[in-house]
Amino acid sequence: MNARISGQQHALGIALVVGSCLSLPFGAAVAAQLFPALGSWGVTSLRVSIAALVVLVAVRPKLGRWTRRQWIVSALFGLSLAGMNGFFYAAVALIPLGPAVAIEFLGPLVLAAVLTRRMADGAWVGVAVLGIALLGVDGMVGAEPLDPLGVVFVLVAAAFWALYIRLSAKVGEVTPGHEGLSVALVIGAIALLPVGVPAVGTVTREPQLIVPAVVTAILSSAIPYTFELAALRRIPQRVFGVLLALEPAFATLAGLLLLGQQVTVLRLAAILLVIAASVGAALGARRSDPPPTTTGTFPAIPD
Repeated sequence: MNARISGQQHALGIALVVGSCLSLPFGAAVAAQLFPALGSWGVTSLRVSIAALVVLVAVRPKLGRWTRRQWIVSALFGLSLAGMNGFFYAAVALIPLGPAVAIEFLGPLVLAAVLTRRMADGAWVGVAVLGIALLGVDGMVGAEPLDPLGVVFVLVAAAFWALYIRLSAKVGEVTPGHEGLSVALVIGAIALLPVGVPAVGTVTREPQLIVPAVVTAILSSAIPYTFELAALRRIPQRVFGVLLALEPAFATLAGLLLLGQQVTVLRLAAILLVIAASVGAALGARRSDPPPTTTGTFPAIPD
């Protein structure tokens, strides 16, 4: 009986991670449809603000007990979250969703190689870079070249993702429960206000945009937060990492189905190389590593 329950929990954990990986890119695809009306940064501001409101109400942090260090770490975490999401959406406004997600995976892959100093992780980064090089070739010879500015934006997002991972681990150390996440989301929302005010004005004049904005926040924030935290209680870190590495494939599917973005042979090969690198890095993680923490869409690499 216990073995059957354990197997059911394992299967549920896998389903939760797959659900998260599906939810994120489809949320980004819905967000992309709002870009013409609200702009990529405006959509980012609305998404983070809605997520901040939901998490703040759910967590209700006891801020009166916070120390200076807790505020500083959470503030930096919020700024990294805002930068990661903002530059990623700015990239998605210029380049297809699948390549954007694949390139962004350079952030955690390079971070893993730097932190662990294992030759194997460096090799997997090389495999991912080869995939990115193929994307560059496809951008030069394919029918739909990648916008150079979009590539720059997603590389900046990748750097913010690496910073986000490090800071999420720190926030998990110094703040109880999800209090650090709730404060970080509020700070991220405040940081994005200058670019979000015009979007709010547009939504006020065109209230039909509220529904897709809320859908974006739910698919890109609420569902992944809930699913990944629940999954990490049911499956090992390695399994979680391998499943998360499938996200570029799901992003490519979302771009194809919702945005009509075509997939060339070279582009598909590049995305598969990035997935292989991510899976290899996840399988190569030390078994003694503690489970990763999640404070949003991605697992944090522990110290």
